[in-house]
Amino acid sequence: MKGVKRFGKKGKLSSRYVGPFEIVEKVGLAAYRVALPNYFGEVHDVFHVSSLKKSFGQQETCFVDLERIQLQPDHTYKVAPTQIVDWKEQRLRSKMVPLVKVS
Repeated sequence: MKGVKRFGKKGKLSSRYVGPFEIVEKVGLAAYRVALPNYFGEVHDVFHVSSLKKSFGQQETCFVDLERIQLQPDHTYKVAPTQIVDWKEQRLRSKMVPLVKVS
């Protein structure tokens, strides 16, 4: 497995380099066999449910119109709320705190 980044004393795989893979079959009550590519030859292909994450398929990318926003020198921008969607008051110990949801 040359070129695969590892971390820690035991040399576990870094999760940022491991992508979503297809689940081939269910093995036992809480384990799944995953279709891994050939370059993961030494990695066991059965994982416990607790080590798997849900994949939501192809995510749409979000594009920001740079002409409408003003970037700061540190490449951040300010977001101004456009409208109040919902509001409520919540009791925290002895006071009422207004909660406002904006979009």
